[in-house]
Amino acid sequence: MKGHEELNTFRCTPLFILLVLLPLFLLSAAPVRADRQLEKVVVLTVDGPIVPVVAAYLERGIGLAEQQGAVCVIELNTPGGLYQSTQKIVGRILNARVPVVVYVSPQGGWAASAGTFITVAAHYAAMAPGSRIGAAHPVTVGADEKVSVPTEKITEDAAAWIRSLAQMRGRNIQAAELAVRESRSLSDQEALENRLIDACARDLEELLDKINGKEFALQDGRKVIVNTQNAERWPVAMNLREKFLSAVSNPEIAYLFFTLGMLGLMVEIYNPGAVFPGVIGGIGLLLGLYGLGTLDAYWVGILLLILAFGLFVAEAFVVSHGLLGAGGLVSFVLGSLLLFTGGVPGLRVNPWLIAMNTLFFAALLALLVTAVVRGQKRRVITGLEGIIGQAAVARTPLAPEGTVFFSGSLWNAVSEEGWLEKGEKVIITGMEGLQLRVRKK
Repeated sequence: MKGHEELNTFRCTPLFILLVLLPLFLLSAAPVRADRQLEKVVVLTVDGPIVPVVAAYLERGIGLAEQQGAVCVIELNTPGGLYQSTQKIVGRILNARVPVVVYVSPQGGWAASAGTFITVAAHYAAMAPGSRIGAAHPVTVGADEKVSVPTEKITEDAAAWIRSLAQMRGRNIQAAELAVRESRSLSDQEALENRLIDACARDLEELLDKINGKEFALQDGRKVIVNTQNAERWPVAMNLREKFLSAVSNPEIAYLFFTLGMLGLMVEIYNPGAVFPGVIGGIGLLLGLYGLGTLDAYWVGILLLILAFGLFVAEAFVVSHGLLGAGGLVSFVLGSLLLFTGGVPGLRVNPWLIAMNTLFFAALLALLVTAVVRGQKRRVITGLEGIIGQAAVARTPLAPEGTVFFSGSLWNAVSEEGWLEKGEKVIITGMEGLQLRVRKK
């Protein structure tokens, strides 16, 4: 009997172990489930160069998506922009606590230069039909074209950076690197075939359908599933402050503010006490300097514009027969052309705008020089020289002394020709003390 009990114990032991280990095995074999599902979509829109205010806007928008637990979709259409602003945007995307989807749109849009880095860094990248991506070779800001070593270093750094981003997102490393080293550009279909993006979508609706149900791994190790079916959308536009700074950060608007500021201060200096032109000019000049500063405008160009302003002002106070004004115009044109010489996409001033401003200042200086020359030719009329030869009218009979009316007042006068009737027109020939000497006209 005892042996039978031992046999039952021996047989039950493997069964007991199997029952204990089987659930553990099934748990270990089961797929790891996502931490949560995201059922909201925050939509951001970037249409223009990548500048500091755009980086601030995207950072705010991604932060709102994190607060709401929503997918962040960036509709991107950019010719490129500043390298530092691009670094901030890419860093924010990589460290986002929600998936960031970049959609190059609308149809015919582009993600050139800086836009390529932003697209490659996204958790999910898509392009609209007719759009393109690439031409991401870095450029330097300024006129240091002769210094080739720093440019090569920047290129190497950019190539390493985009390789790292492509590897992190499972994209085609070679295609990404060619966009940097050889400025290679790809259409939407070519980008999809070369695995530089994840999908092509005609519009936002199709894009949301494509990402519906997809799982994304985030930087902190969490995994989330996107549920965009009937998802609530939150378009987030730039606020008033961002819109204003974005306008000022436009190269042409910043340039206009700067030149209009110069004009306002010139008018104030030419006409002291006008006040209004000086106030408007000062505000415009400061806004222009802010805009040019955020765009990393070449400092030599700014200095040449300031020199032009100084020469324009000096023309009004120094007799140069237009030489100072001509020098100011040359300085103005050179400064305008040198403001953005690095070839950064989207950061340039239209040559026609430069020509119009130059012609305006040239016309203003022509009027100024003409007025100065006429003033120099005009005979100086002061003191005794100013009244000799002037006409007056006898208000009383001159016998030979009496009163005449001259220059708005009555003067004592003596006639050199004896008796003159009241109302007679006379000519002033001299002056003794406060008494005029006159003769018949």
